[in-house]
Amino acid sequence: MVAGCSTKNPEGTSIEIPSDSGSFELNEATILGLQENMQSGKFTSERLTNLYLNRIELLNKKGPKFNAVIELNPDAVSIAKQMDEERKAGKTRGPLHGIPVLIKDNIDTADKMMTTAGSLALAGNIAPKDAFIVTQLRNAGAVLLGKTNLSEWANFRSTRSSSGWSSRGGQTKNPYVLDRSPCGSSSGSGAAVAANLCVVAIGTETNGSIACPASMNGIVGIKPTVGLLSRSGIIPISKTQDTAGPMARTVTDAAIFLGMLAGEDAADAVTHESIAKAKKDYTPFLDINGLTGKRIGVEKSLLKHHEGVDALQAKALEQLKSKGAIIIEVEYMDKCSKVDAEEFQVLQYEFKDGLNKYLATAHGKVKNLKEVIAFNKQNETKAMPYFKQETLESSETKQGLDSKEYTDALQKLLTTTRGIIDNLLATEKLDALCGPATGAAWCIDVVNGDFWTGYGCYGPAAVAGYPSITVPMGNLNEIPIGLTFFGKAYDEPGLIAIAYAYEQASKNRILPKFKTALE
Repeated sequence: MVAGCSTKNPEGTSIEIPSDSGSFELNEATILGLQENMQSGKFTSERLTNLYLNRIELLNKKGPKFNAVIELNPDAVSIAKQMDEERKAGKTRGPLHGIPVLIKDNIDTADKMMTTAGSLALAGNIAPKDAFIVTQLRNAGAVLLGKTNLSEWANFRSTRSSSGWSSRGGQTKNPYVLDRSPCGSSSGSGAAVAANLCVVAIGTETNGSIACPASMNGIVGIKPTVGLLSRSGIIPISKTQDTAGPMARTVTDAAIFLGMLAGEDAADAVTHESIAKAKKDYTPFLDINGLTGKRIGVEKSLLKHHEGVDALQAKALEQLKSKGAIIIEVEYMDKCSKVDAEEFQVLQYEFKDGLNKYLATAHGKVKNLKEVIAFNKQNETKAMPYFKQETLESSETKQGLDSKEYTDALQKLLTTTRGIIDNLLATEKLDALCGPATGAAWCIDVVNGDFWTGYGCYGPAAVAGYPSITVPMGNLNEIPIGLTFFGKAYDEPGLIAIAYAYEQASKNRILPKFKTALE
């Protein structure tokens, strides 16, 4: 066993792996494949839904106590039956008709499921209205299986939090090596997709919360341009950086899912910027020749960082070049990191403002951030058994969004980061930038928190509000590592073409084995 890792979960229960955890008839199923099977009569949506519900029960509760799913939808089977009836009547709503999906537990659903961001303080919060993207899913005919666990408050509670841990849902595990981090905050969504608990899932990102779990769970994650997908009905951190996005096992499924989620929402003004830029269908950009002639910048500082990751990246760059890409070494990470302090200031201000607005109309027992902090203190044994809430407390000290400290930090943050990216893309005539999304997953440590490994090339795109796509780059000692591509605002089509061509050339996605630890 690797030093510092444990084959036991935080509660001390030994992990037992079910003998059939790796044998599942829907392993690596795709949206289009399942549609063909439902059309032919091989499967019904009801059958698919029950298979996934049984799979979740096996891995989430009976087996390794995977903790990827925080709550099941009691209406899932009835929704699936409705979709089957519509199909029998000759009506299909599109590629998501009857497809089982999971969504992150910071996204409102007006049904019998709670929306809690993993926090015991929000237990009992039943949303009165679906989030806009949930309405999009329902209209598309998707079957909501349930909600996924996450890093509590989307990893904005403590500076030494453990990714994938929440007071309501416990610790999500990595399906490749169970004592390794699944990363966060969309840990449950990433791990669930990797472990074939669903076809596709929704995650959310402020900075890395789709890219990092996509990387460490060996899947595809798209972090869209801020404005492409509505944030209304999603528990917020930052109106500047927050976005939801698809998590899938293939670029094709992620592209299909993205088109279903996109749309203008009157309740989220930033989506107005997507008019004439958003696509209803991103699948036409799945181009096997999408790398031909593309100029891609690679951050120099990440070329010699860890010998194992270096080797995977070197192979990836050769594959990119073999498919016609032109690789240019560039520098941007160090320049972008100089506004890290401004980013944290902005996030604290916007978190307090956005959360207070959300809680004021929510149906939970806490009505503002101050009450969340008080609840956690009053219930410290259950709410904060491993790490505390210093990020919540520092955010509570901030004033309104008219504060000069906030406006100055926001202006510097956006001007600097967008300026660096835009200038680099223009000067070098680049179609995208790329680099390792993460290093190898660290050991889960709920006491000391996460051990970040110095990668995260997705960060500048997250801060700028620009799109990124993370795809499997290979495995290091059976631990997945992802490659992130990012570019200019609303260039999801260009990035999808690049990512798809790389995916088809590399074929790095492999099934997880649910190993308890590395030997």
